[in-house]
Amino acid sequence: MKITVNGESRDIAATTLDAALAELGYGEARVATAVNEGFVPSAARPGTTLSEGDRVEILAPRQGG
Repeated sequence: MKITVNGESRDIAATTLDAALAELGYGEARVATAVNEGFVPSAARPGTTLSEGDRVEILAPRQGG
């Protein structure tokens, strides 16, 4: 299915957010996620179903100063 990830169109086979993260190479990385501009906590990712055209944002924490 086609979704948009961080502004880029992507084709994925995954149907849930946690599976999409694994497919996209994020695996066990600690990231923040949103689907269609709504925050999705990590505990809710396995139950968050993705649909054609969804917009997913994946943000990794940054360190520095």
